Amino acid sequence: MGIITWIIVGLIAGAIAKAIHPGKDPGGFIITILIGIAGAVVGGWISSMLGYGTVDGFNIGSLFIAILGAVILLFIYRKFSSRS
Repeated sequence: MGIITWIIVGLIAGAIAKAIHPGKDPGGFIITILIGIAGAVVGGWISSMLGYGTVDGFNIGSLFIAILGAVILLFIYRKFSSRS
């Protein structure tokens, strides 16, 4: 059940990150969703390393951490993909 929760939180985080940081993505919607899932993973890892909590289910704290991670990864992705 954990991986399904990560995917669902990542999908929502990717969609919200796209709304927060709009623009044209080289990969489109699918890449944005994958970045959302990766953002959930990275955001959960960083916040747990800093002692703020983890992405451990579908709740507001986990969603916030996942969105923050997705926005950061989307920003980094756009910076590197625009130079290519």
